[in-house]
Amino acid sequence: MKVLLVNGSAKEHGCTDTALHEAAKTLEQEGILTEVFWVGSGSLRDCIGCGQCNTKQEGCIFDDDCVNTLIAKAKDADGFLFGSPVYYAHPSGRILSVMDRAFYSGKKAFLHKPAAAVVSARRAGTTASIDVLNKYFTLAEMPVVSSSYWNMTHGNQPQEVKEDLEGLQIMRNLGRNMAWLLKCIESGKNQGILAPENEYTHRTGFIR
Repeated sequence: MKVLLVNGSAKEHGCTDTALHEAAKTLEQEGILTEVFWVGSGSLRDCIGCGQCNTKQEGCIFDDDCVNTLIAKAKDADGFLFGSPVYYAHPSGRILSVMDRAFYSGKKAFLHKPAAAVVSARRAGTTASIDVLNKYFTLAEMPVVSSSYWNMTHGNQPQEVKEDLEGLQIMRNLGRNMAWLLKCIESGKNQGILAPENEYTHRTGFIR
């Protein structure tokens, strides 16, 4: 089993990365493979609502940044942690652009797989940011993994995050809860309990 940890910060080894690696260490101790995927600091396209992902077999029609690479890696992952710094009480624009396009054009790679949001802030805006990221998971029918408190760390620099003892504890507990749920799902599969085949035929507009 493998968890893909997505670092949505422009800083590869900043506060968000510090939080994700704390969870990753615990996952590895629980026998779960991990990989950290950094979205990079270069240009990222936003979703323009072109609808081409509905006609393309898989992936986003734009193939000049990290989104299709993420989708390809997601196919081989069993669970996810999506991490972001907090800007103006909101996740980074980078992680939102990536997730908009990845979830629109590659939803099957995420469907029914457990996920959690991890955010890092100097002080505030964390719960609002977690709320934004969790909405992607609920629309993709993904079990949302919790910890012993909201999945957040605090600090303006990585060293300050390392001094947030409760925040690091939350990350470790998140890793344990993710590992437990993945093992439960795997056990269920071995007993013939598979993900449901849900209905997708009706789309009702509010203005008719």
